[in-house]
Amino acid sequence: MKRSFALAILAAVSVATILQTQDASAQQSLPSWAFPMNPPGVPPAGDDGMLHRVPSSAATFSRHQLSDLFNAPDWYPEDHAPMPGIVSQGRKPAVYACGYCHLPTGNGRPENASLAGLPADYIARQMADFKSGARKTTVPARLPAVFMVSVAKAATDDEIAAAAVYFSSLKPKSYIRVVETNSVPKTYVTGWVLAKSKNGGTEPIGQRIVEVPEDVDRFELRDGRTEYIAYVPVGSIGQGATLVKTGGAGKTILCASCHGPELNGLGLAPRIIGRSPSYIVRQLYDIKSGVRAGVNSQLMKPVVANLSNEDMVSIAAYLASRSP
Repeated sequence: MKRSFALAILAAVSVATILQTQDASAQQSLPSWAFPMNPPGVPPAGDDGMLHRVPSSAATFSRHQLSDLFNAPDWYPEDHAPMPGIVSQGRKPAVYACGYCHLPTGNGRPENASLAGLPADYIARQMADFKSGARKTTVPARLPAVFMVSVAKAATDDEIAAAAVYFSSLKPKSYIRVVETNSVPKTYVTGWVLAKSKNGGTEPIGQRIVEVPEDVDRFELRDGRTEYIAYVPVGSIGQGATLVKTGGAGKTILCASCHGPELNGLGLAPRIIGRSPSYIVRQLYDIKSGVRAGVNSQLMKPVVANLSNEDMVSIAAYLASRSP
């Protein structure tokens, strides 16, 4: 019934409109701020010989341990259920620990996806799309995307199922504070995300979202309780609310029709509130540009067809301002 409803929505969108918006999409500029790239030639931080700590945790990790893709740093074991081996350690040589990037809590970070509480079948479907090549990204050189494709191709069905069931069982939590503003801190890129410049300074926000960790040291230590500030343009939360709740006078389709009345997901449609706004913009842009083309993404094509970059910013700002 759910699929029939989605197909009915697709049928309601005229072919002419789709063709027009595909032409517009080709001319739509890439929101490069949503796809931050680590500067080339900058070596990763080496092991400093110290054991590092984070607030409220009894654990200690060296830099060497924190860079081991086959050992997910677990600062707060009390924050989640016991991890299956594929999540905590992965499988050498090619299946990295799922919890290393997406964190043991499944809440992820701005450079990747929050998986906590998503339907297990949806997670497995996305892995299949990465494996088949149906799910790509507009900037394929970004390392998080490269890792996902590599892991999806190497992981077995049983490993994917175990990870999907684990992440699906977790309760999502948002650590994002959304702030409307006209000016933002100057930034640099570290770990495939933006961070506040160590030299200070501000600049106009323009039509973008500047999502940064509150404490970059905790971020780099892969602390799962790291908090983030998402600076968004003034008025964008309200504009996003209108688009999400009403469709914006026909510009798009109200999100609750597929993602549930509270936007916490419905059936195989994922939760969209309380997620990284940078991640949301990347997905909307990827779907509109056609590089993310799995089954679920095809159902989203008419939803994003008429959205401008500014609309995507507003939608992401509103969704990030809501708690899951």
